[in-house]
Amino acid sequence: MRIAMFQRLIVPAMCLGAALWAAPTLAASQSFQTQLSGSQQVPAVDTQGTGTADFRYNATTHRLSWTITYSGLSSPVTMAHLHAGASGANGKPVVWLTMKGSKDNPSPIKGHATLTDDQAKMLMDGGLYINIHTADHPSGEVRGQVMPPSS
Repeated sequence: MRIAMFQRLIVPAMCLGAALWAAPTLAASQSFQTQLSGSQQVPAVDTQGTGTADFRYNATTHRLSWTITYSGLSSPVTMAHLHAGASGANGKPVVWLTMKGSKDNPSPIKGHATLTDDQAKMLMDGGLYINIHTADHPSGEVRGQVMPPSS
């Protein structure tokens, strides 16, 4: 009888606890997309290159994942970063999207990082942009301001 009571009370309580523990992590994930072009570079770059960055962000864990596709660039991609900066302004790199030192960065570029509290705030405030650098345009050939959806 005690076993039956245990099963009726404890097992459902454990299931509820597990659901409540997992729910914030699942609910906190957001997906969003950023379009990349030379016209967004500062100064603008005349290029046929374009790109799209697909992001998934978990506000609870600060984990940011990305898949970046690009085409039409003038030369091989040397690196890609998230930079701190508003639209129309240049800023320093804060997150590497390619492996440091890699000269082989074919499309798509995939990866993930755990953002610091400051980086997470910049992301959610629209204060980051993605920049893809190439051999012909070492300061960046295509760029896009990262604008996550409003919560």
